[in-house]
Amino acid sequence: MARPYDTTRLAQVHARSIQEREAFWAEQAKTIDWMKPPQQILDYSKPPFSRWYVGGETNLCYNAVDRHLAARANQPALIYISTETNEEKTYTYADLHREVQTMATIMQSLGVKKGDRVLIYMPMIAEAIFAMLACARLGAIHSVVFGGFAAPSLAARIDDATPVLMVSADAGMRSGKEVPYKHLVDEACRLAQKPPAKVLMVNRGLAQCGMVAGRDADYAALRTQHQAAQVPCAPMLATDSSYILYTSGTTGKPKGVQRDVGGYAVALAASMRHIFDCKPGEVFFCTSDIGWVVGHSYIVYGPLINGSTTIVYEGLPIRPDAGIWWQIVERYKVSAMFSSPTAARVLKKQDPKYMTERNTSSLRRLFLAGEPLDEPTARWISEALGGTKIIDNYWQTETGWPILTAQHGIEDTETKFGSPSFAAYGYDMRLIHESTFEEVGANEKGMLCIAPPLPPGCLQTVWGDDDRFVKTYFSAVPGKYLYSTFDYATRDAEGYYFILGRTDDVINVAGHRLGTREIEEAIQAHPNVAEVAVVGVADALKGQMPMAFAVLKNPATVQTEEGRKAEEKAIMATVDKELGAIARPGRVHFVTLLPKTRSGKLLRRAMQALAEGKDAGDMTTLEDPSALEQIKAVLKT
Repeated sequence: MARPYDTTRLAQVHARSIQEREAFWAEQAKTIDWMKPPQQILDYSKPPFSRWYVGGETNLCYNAVDRHLAARANQPALIYISTETNEEKTYTYADLHREVQTMATIMQSLGVKKGDRVLIYMPMIAEAIFAMLACARLGAIHSVVFGGFAAPSLAARIDDATPVLMVSADAGMRSGKEVPYKHLVDEACRLAQKPPAKVLMVNRGLAQCGMVAGRDADYAALRTQHQAAQVPCAPMLATDSSYILYTSGTTGKPKGVQRDVGGYAVALAASMRHIFDCKPGEVFFCTSDIGWVVGHSYIVYGPLINGSTTIVYEGLPIRPDAGIWWQIVERYKVSAMFSSPTAARVLKKQDPKYMTERNTSSLRRLFLAGEPLDEPTARWISEALGGTKIIDNYWQTETGWPILTAQHGIEDTETKFGSPSFAAYGYDMRLIHESTFEEVGANEKGMLCIAPPLPPGCLQTVWGDDDRFVKTYFSAVPGKYLYSTFDYATRDAEGYYFILGRTDDVINVAGHRLGTREIEEAIQAHPNVAEVAVVGVADALKGQMPMAFAVLKNPATVQTEEGRKAEEKAIMATVDKELGAIARPGRVHFVTLLPKTRSGKLLRRAMQALAEGKDAGDMTTLEDPSALEQIKAVLKT
């Protein structure tokens, strides 16, 4: 049995981070380099806006690259691996310093100045990281858009951020096939009302890259011209903006999360020590994409600020085979790895030999985030990797670093399968009843909220729209000024949190409110279920009924109508056993894949819409269109 949270050293550290907030964060700030020390740790004179390290001057690129040159010039900083193009290249900190200065000089030659926005629309290649760091070096604000977004989505982000420059490539690669970008760049610039004056193209030789005269510039040619360039890091106020990152799944005008410089640097430096327990010189492997917040924080800035080696990976977890990630872990002696529950469930469907044939003894911890980690998957990957600890962590684009997680750099507390453990230091968490708006007790469902001020590293505001920031995040709880995560959660008697799903992903069945995650976890307990999504569908009798879409480990069991009915009945019986008959799905449909975004998030809204005979809406982020076609087909049965 786990030790109660309030008896741990971790609880003491957390309490101090809330009760002595400024003293705590002043200590954390000592681990980054400042050009000018902060004059005030926190300015919270205009709630809910938090301004951290007021008057301090620093630079993200300096902290990520330059300050390591004295001791780590020859240490690998960035290892680029592409299983799509069979390329592999290691950049030391000295190499990275040269490449970033070259990129920064190129940007300057194309008109980029401090405070300008630069939109980065790139595949997972080293040049994308050079571009991000070059922006930070110059004091420009980067906005990375996930490579492969459709042209209208890209255009909307261009019009919101108004960049002076876009950096892109001829193509990305996925599953051995080229994914052309250039035509999307051209179309987005045509659709945008405020297109960038210049477009810098990295030509990988994968697709047509017709250049637009007067607008497009060739990276290879300019790199040759500027290779010996030296560009100093611009002193940035800690409260200046570092980047804009648009949240996925936004309806209407994109919502740009705006991040600061100083608070973000301090938060990431602290998290690498306290949460990820990764030491300078060790290798950190994050399998995300730089188009998402995990990529920003834990492919680029976090590991490099920490003086670690970061791995940038272009490819799939199952290509050339399902052992590729563990091959990388073995070869580079990876200490800490960050991936997603979705990826774990993909691996769960492969031959188990791939999890054991490589030496993964260097891997102390595997961190999983992006969606709730169901207990069966957590237990499976924990057993498959043997000595590696599996750490669930919960956070958002908006927060920039984990809200709930184990923090083994502070204390090696026990974890529970299915739980992201405890509130991270700095986060004053509250669980609020959805009707009474009072705090709930142990094992009672509540809206997961954060009492402001938000800690360093969290969003400053919504880009260009302070009112939207306040209305979106601080209006869910009347009379209480709380930041809403828009997720339901419980906290057990020992202090462990459990995420139940979005507050807008709740099914009301005959007056009983059920989280879709609760039902999905119950279905996952069935031994033949690899993956499942549950949505609430309108029902004339009960208001709503759960409907499940399941991917089976052995699809052969449902090839006949008799087999399909038997498997559906067995899954319903599992739900009856795990949650009770009230949570039983009205139907369980069987598919071979679920509709997901390219970042691996399930498109539950689209599934729900189709189940109710409605339009699925904007599908620009859909990974595989055939997934929705399968949903449509099974709904007719």
